[in-house]
Amino acid sequence: MMRILLFLGTNIAVLVVISIVFNLLGIGGLLAANNVDLNLGALLVFAAVIGFSGSLISLFLSKWMAKRSMGVQIIEQPSTPFEHWLIDLVRRQSEQAGIRMPEVGIFDQPDPNAFATGWNKNDALVAVSTGLLQHMSKDEVEAVVGHEISHVANGDMVTLALIQGVVNTFVVFLARVIGHTVDRVVFKNEEGHGIGYFVVSILAEILLSVLASMIVMWFSRYREFHADAGGADLAGRQKMIAALRALQRVHEPRDLPAGEFAAFGISGKIAQGFMALFASHPPLEQRIAALEAAR
Repeated sequence: MMRILLFLGTNIAVLVVISIVFNLLGIGGLLAANNVDLNLGALLVFAAVIGFSGSLISLFLSKWMAKRSMGVQIIEQPSTPFEHWLIDLVRRQSEQAGIRMPEVGIFDQPDPNAFATGWNKNDALVAVSTGLLQHMSKDEVEAVVGHEISHVANGDMVTLALIQGVVNTFVVFLARVIGHTVDRVVFKNEEGHGIGYFVVSILAEILLSVLASMIVMWFSRYREFHADAGGADLAGRQKMIAALRALQRVHEPRDLPAGEFAAFGISGKIAQGFMALFASHPPLEQRIAALEAAR
Protein backbone atom coordinates (compact mmCIF):
# COMPACT_ATOMS: atom_id res chain seq x y z
CA MET A 1 0.00 0.00 0.00
CA MET A 2 2.82 2.42 0.86
CA ARG A 3 4.39 2.43 -2.58
CA ILE A 4 0.98 3.24 -4.10
CA LEU A 5 0.23 6.05 -1.64
CA LEU A 6 3.70 7.54 -2.05
CA PHE A 7 3.41 7.36 -5.83
CA LEU A 8 -0.07 8.93 -5.89
CA GLY A 9 0.88 11.68 -3.44
CA THR A 10 4.01 12.58 -5.37
CA ASN A 11 2.14 12.43 -8.67
CA ILE A 12 -0.62 14.81 -7.56
CA ALA A 13 1.92 17.23 -6.07
CA VAL A 14 4.06 17.23 -9.23
CA LEU A 15 0.96 17.59 -11.41
CA VAL A 16 -0.24 20.66 -9.51
CA VAL A 17 3.23 22.27 -9.43
CA ILE A 18 3.73 21.79 -13.19
CA SER A 19 0.26 23.18 -13.87
CA ILE A 20 0.90 26.26 -11.73
CA VAL A 21 4.28 26.89 -13.36
CA PHE A 22 2.83 26.52 -16.85
CA ASN A 23 0.03 28.93 -16.02
CA LEU A 24 2.41 31.48 -14.48
CA LEU A 25 4.58 31.31 -17.59
CA GLY A 26 1.54 31.87 -19.76
CA ILE A 27 1.89 28.58 -21.62
CA GLY A 28 -1.69 27.68 -20.82
CA GLY A 29 -2.77 30.85 -22.66
CA LEU A 30 -1.64 29.29 -25.92
CA LEU A 31 -4.59 26.96 -25.70
CA ALA A 32 -7.19 29.69 -26.18
CA ALA A 33 -8.08 30.21 -29.83
CA ASN A 34 -10.06 33.11 -31.30
CA ASN A 35 -10.62 34.58 -27.85
CA VAL A 36 -13.51 32.22 -27.10
CA ASP A 37 -12.95 28.62 -28.13
CA LEU A 38 -10.34 26.14 -26.96
CA ASN A 39 -8.12 24.41 -29.45
CA LEU A 40 -8.92 20.90 -28.22
CA GLY A 41 -6.13 19.27 -30.19
CA ALA A 42 -3.51 21.58 -28.68
CA LEU A 43 -5.13 21.15 -25.28
CA LEU A 44 -4.82 17.37 -25.52
CA VAL A 45 -1.10 17.62 -26.34
CA PHE A 46 -0.63 20.10 -23.50
CA ALA A 47 -2.50 17.77 -21.12
CA ALA A 48 -0.39 14.78 -22.17
CA VAL A 49 2.85 16.71 -21.55
CA ILE A 50 1.74 17.66 -18.03
CA GLY A 51 0.10 14.31 -17.30
CA PHE A 52 2.98 12.08 -18.30
CA SER A 53 5.54 14.46 -16.77
CA GLY A 54 3.84 14.12 -13.38
CA SER A 55 3.63 10.35 -13.67
CA LEU A 56 7.18 9.77 -14.90
CA ILE A 57 8.75 12.18 -12.40
CA SER A 58 6.86 10.33 -9.64
CA LEU A 59 8.19 7.03 -10.97
CA PHE A 60 11.81 8.21 -11.02
CA LEU A 61 11.46 9.72 -7.54
CA SER A 62 9.67 6.70 -6.07
CA LYS A 63 12.69 4.99 -4.53
CA TRP A 64 14.19 8.22 -3.21
CA MET A 65 10.83 9.26 -1.71
CA ALA A 66 10.28 5.86 -0.12
CA LYS A 67 13.69 5.88 1.57
CA ARG A 68 13.25 9.31 3.06
CA SER A 69 9.57 9.32 3.93
CA MET A 70 9.66 5.85 5.50
CA GLY A 71 13.12 6.17 7.07
CA VAL A 72 14.35 3.02 5.33
CA GLN A 73 17.74 1.85 6.54
CA ILE A 74 19.52 0.19 3.64
CA ILE A 75 21.46 -2.94 4.56
CA GLU A 76 24.88 -2.20 3.10
CA GLN A 77 26.80 -4.69 5.25
CA PRO A 78 24.65 -7.25 7.11
CA SER A 79 25.40 -7.06 10.83
CA THR A 80 22.97 -9.61 12.30
CA PRO A 81 22.05 -13.21 11.42
CA PHE A 82 18.60 -12.03 10.31
CA GLU A 83 20.07 -9.38 7.96
CA HIS A 84 22.34 -12.02 6.42
CA TRP A 85 19.34 -14.30 5.96
CA LEU A 86 17.22 -11.48 4.44
CA ILE A 87 19.94 -10.46 1.98
CA ASP A 88 20.46 -14.09 0.92
CA LEU A 89 16.69 -14.53 0.53
CA VAL A 90 16.29 -11.47 -1.68
CA ARG A 91 19.30 -12.48 -3.77
CA ARG A 92 17.97 -16.00 -4.28
CA GLN A 93 14.45 -14.90 -5.17
CA SER A 94 15.75 -12.17 -7.50
CA GLU A 95 17.75 -14.76 -9.40
CA GLN A 96 14.67 -17.00 -9.60
CA ALA A 97 12.61 -14.09 -10.92
CA GLY A 98 15.28 -13.08 -13.44
CA ILE A 99 15.92 -9.56 -12.12
CA ARG A 100 18.95 -7.76 -10.74
CA MET A 101 19.39 -7.80 -6.96
CA PRO A 102 17.33 -4.92 -5.47
CA GLU A 103 18.47 -2.77 -2.58
CA VAL A 104 17.23 -4.23 0.70
CA GLY A 105 16.15 -2.16 3.68
CA ILE A 106 14.30 -2.18 6.99
CA PHE A 107 12.05 0.57 8.31
CA ASP A 108 10.76 1.10 11.82
CA GLN A 109 7.02 0.43 12.00
CA PRO A 110 5.16 -1.72 14.52
CA ASP A 111 2.68 -3.09 11.95
CA PRO A 112 3.75 -5.92 9.64
CA ASN A 113 4.41 -4.34 6.29
CA ALA A 114 6.66 -4.45 3.24
CA PHE A 115 6.92 -2.73 -0.11
CA ALA A 116 8.92 -2.70 -3.32
CA THR A 117 9.48 0.28 -5.56
CA GLY A 118 11.81 1.65 -8.21
CA TRP A 119 11.75 3.03 -11.74
CA ASN A 120 12.59 -0.31 -13.34
CA LYS A 121 12.90 -3.93 -12.32
CA ASN A 122 16.71 -3.83 -12.31
CA ASP A 123 16.95 -0.77 -10.05
CA ALA A 124 14.48 -1.52 -7.29
CA LEU A 125 14.15 -1.38 -3.52
CA VAL A 126 12.59 -4.03 -1.29
CA ALA A 127 11.94 -2.97 2.30
CA VAL A 128 10.34 -4.72 5.27
CA SER A 129 9.08 -3.28 8.53
CA THR A 130 10.34 -4.19 11.99
CA GLY A 131 6.75 -5.23 12.75
CA LEU A 132 6.87 -7.79 9.97
CA LEU A 133 9.84 -9.44 11.63
CA GLN A 134 8.06 -9.47 15.01
CA HIS A 135 4.70 -10.85 13.84
CA MET A 136 5.75 -13.39 11.22
CA SER A 137 7.86 -16.50 11.02
CA LYS A 138 10.73 -16.78 8.56
CA ASP A 139 8.57 -18.85 6.21
CA GLU A 140 5.92 -16.12 6.21
CA VAL A 141 8.51 -13.37 5.71
CA GLU A 142 9.90 -15.38 2.80
CA ALA A 143 6.47 -15.37 1.16
CA VAL A 144 6.00 -11.63 1.73
CA VAL A 145 9.39 -10.90 0.18
CA GLY A 146 8.47 -13.17 -2.73
CA HIS A 147 5.29 -11.14 -3.20
CA GLU A 148 7.31 -7.91 -3.39
CA ILE A 149 9.92 -9.42 -5.71
CA SER A 150 7.05 -10.45 -7.99
CA HIS A 151 5.80 -6.85 -8.10
CA VAL A 152 9.27 -5.82 -9.28
CA ALA A 153 9.65 -8.65 -11.80
CA ASN A 154 6.16 -7.97 -13.22
CA GLY A 155 7.07 -4.32 -13.82
CA ASP A 156 4.04 -3.15 -11.87
CA MET A 157 5.49 0.28 -11.02
CA VAL A 158 6.21 1.05 -14.69
CA THR A 159 2.76 -0.09 -15.78
CA LEU A 160 1.25 1.94 -12.94
CA ALA A 161 3.13 5.02 -14.15
CA LEU A 162 1.84 4.58 -17.71
CA ILE A 163 -1.75 4.15 -16.51
CA GLN A 164 -1.34 7.17 -14.24
CA GLY A 165 0.01 9.17 -17.18
CA VAL A 166 -3.08 8.41 -19.28
CA VAL A 167 -5.38 9.20 -16.35
CA ASN A 168 -3.49 12.43 -15.67
CA THR A 169 -3.87 13.48 -19.30
CA PHE A 170 -7.64 13.30 -19.12
CA VAL A 171 -7.66 14.97 -15.69
CA VAL A 172 -5.70 17.96 -17.00
CA PHE A 173 -7.76 18.06 -20.20
CA LEU A 174 -11.13 18.04 -18.42
CA ALA A 175 -9.95 20.46 -15.73
CA ARG A 176 -8.95 23.01 -18.39
CA VAL A 177 -12.28 22.58 -20.19
CA ILE A 178 -14.13 23.15 -16.90
CA GLY A 179 -11.95 26.16 -16.06
CA HIS A 180 -12.47 27.64 -19.54
CA THR A 181 -16.25 27.15 -19.33
CA VAL A 182 -16.52 28.75 -15.88
CA ASP A 183 -14.28 31.63 -16.98
CA ARG A 184 -16.53 32.36 -19.96
CA VAL A 185 -19.99 31.61 -18.53
CA VAL A 186 -19.67 32.68 -14.88
CA PHE A 187 -16.95 35.35 -14.97
CA LYS A 188 -17.98 36.60 -18.44
CA ASN A 189 -14.36 36.78 -19.58
CA GLU A 190 -14.54 37.24 -23.35
CA GLU A 191 -10.86 37.50 -24.18
CA GLY A 192 -7.99 35.32 -23.01
CA HIS A 193 -8.22 33.71 -19.58
CA GLY A 194 -8.74 35.40 -16.24
CA ILE A 195 -8.11 34.39 -12.64
CA GLY A 196 -11.33 32.35 -12.67
CA TYR A 197 -9.87 29.98 -15.25
CA PHE A 198 -6.64 29.58 -13.27
CA VAL A 199 -8.30 28.90 -9.90
CA VAL A 200 -11.14 26.69 -11.17
CA SER A 201 -8.88 24.57 -13.38
CA ILE A 202 -6.47 23.88 -10.50
CA LEU A 203 -9.32 23.01 -8.10
CA ALA A 204 -10.96 20.80 -10.73
CA GLU A 205 -7.61 19.12 -11.36
CA ILE A 206 -7.20 18.22 -7.68
CA LEU A 207 -10.78 16.89 -7.42
CA LEU A 208 -10.55 14.91 -10.65
CA SER A 209 -7.18 13.49 -9.55
CA VAL A 210 -8.81 12.07 -6.44
CA LEU A 211 -11.61 10.52 -8.49
CA ALA A 212 -9.16 9.22 -11.10
CA SER A 213 -7.19 7.49 -8.35
CA MET A 214 -10.01 4.93 -8.29
CA ILE A 215 -8.72 3.66 -11.64
CA VAL A 216 -5.18 3.40 -10.30
CA MET A 217 -6.42 1.63 -7.18
CA TRP A 218 -8.37 -0.86 -9.31
CA PHE A 219 -5.17 -1.69 -11.17
CA SER A 220 -3.33 -2.04 -7.85
CA ARG A 221 -5.94 -4.52 -6.55
CA TYR A 222 -5.79 -6.47 -9.80
CA ARG A 223 -1.99 -6.75 -9.65
CA GLU A 224 -2.03 -7.89 -6.01
CA PHE A 225 -3.50 -11.23 -7.07
CA HIS A 226 -0.68 -11.67 -9.59
CA ALA A 227 1.94 -10.74 -6.99
CA ASP A 228 0.41 -13.28 -4.58
CA ALA A 229 0.69 -15.94 -7.28
CA GLY A 230 4.28 -14.91 -7.89
CA GLY A 231 5.05 -15.08 -4.19
CA ALA A 232 3.54 -18.58 -4.11
CA ASP A 233 5.81 -19.62 -6.98
CA LEU A 234 8.92 -18.24 -5.28
CA ALA A 235 8.25 -19.28 -1.69
CA GLY A 236 5.54 -21.92 -1.87
CA ARG A 237 1.76 -21.68 -1.92
CA GLN A 238 1.28 -22.71 1.70
CA LYS A 239 3.82 -20.13 2.89
CA MET A 240 2.02 -17.41 0.92
CA ILE A 241 -1.35 -18.42 2.36
CA ALA A 242 0.16 -18.57 5.86
CA ALA A 243 1.59 -15.06 5.42
CA LEU A 244 -1.80 -13.67 4.36
CA ARG A 245 -3.47 -15.39 7.31
CA ALA A 246 -0.87 -13.85 9.63
CA LEU A 247 -1.74 -10.42 8.22
CA GLN A 248 -5.39 -11.27 8.68
CA ARG A 249 -4.87 -12.04 12.37
CA VAL A 250 -3.06 -8.75 12.93
CA HIS A 251 -5.53 -6.61 11.01
CA GLU A 252 -8.71 -8.47 11.98
CA PRO A 253 -11.29 -5.75 12.82
CA ARG A 254 -12.52 -5.83 16.39
CA ASP A 255 -16.20 -5.36 17.22
CA LEU A 256 -17.04 -1.93 18.54
CA PRO A 257 -18.65 -1.76 21.98
CA ALA A 258 -22.39 -1.36 22.01
CA GLY A 259 -23.88 2.02 22.75
CA GLU A 260 -22.80 5.46 21.64
CA PHE A 261 -19.37 4.34 20.37
CA ALA A 262 -20.97 2.05 17.79
CA ALA A 263 -22.23 5.13 15.93
CA PHE A 264 -18.66 6.13 15.15
CA GLY A 265 -17.78 2.87 13.40
CA ILE A 266 -17.62 2.81 9.60
CA SER A 267 -19.56 -0.38 9.22
CA GLY A 268 -22.40 0.47 6.83
CA LYS A 269 -22.46 -1.42 3.54
CA ILE A 270 -22.68 1.78 1.48
CA ALA A 271 -19.62 3.31 3.13
CA GLN A 272 -17.71 0.07 2.80
CA GLY A 273 -18.66 -0.27 -0.85
CA PHE A 274 -17.63 3.29 -1.72
CA MET A 275 -14.40 3.25 0.26
CA ALA A 276 -13.50 -0.08 -1.32
CA LEU A 277 -13.02 1.82 -4.60
CA PHE A 278 -10.05 3.60 -3.03
CA ALA A 279 -8.46 0.47 -1.53
CA SER A 280 -5.05 -0.43 -2.95
CA HIS A 281 -5.37 -4.09 -1.87
CA PRO A 282 -8.25 -6.58 -2.16
CA PRO A 283 -9.65 -8.08 1.06
CA LEU A 284 -7.28 -10.67 2.51
CA GLU A 285 -9.98 -13.34 2.42
CA GLN A 286 -10.34 -12.88 -1.36
CA ARG A 287 -6.58 -13.16 -1.84
CA ILE A 288 -6.44 -16.34 0.25
CA ALA A 289 -9.39 -17.82 -1.63
CA ALA A 290 -7.72 -17.06 -4.98
CA LEU A 291 -4.55 -18.88 -3.92
CA GLU A 292 -6.51 -21.88 -2.62
CA ALA A 293 -8.58 -22.06 -5.81
CA ALA A 294 -5.44 -22.06 -7.98
CA ARG A 295 -4.30 -25.44 -6.64
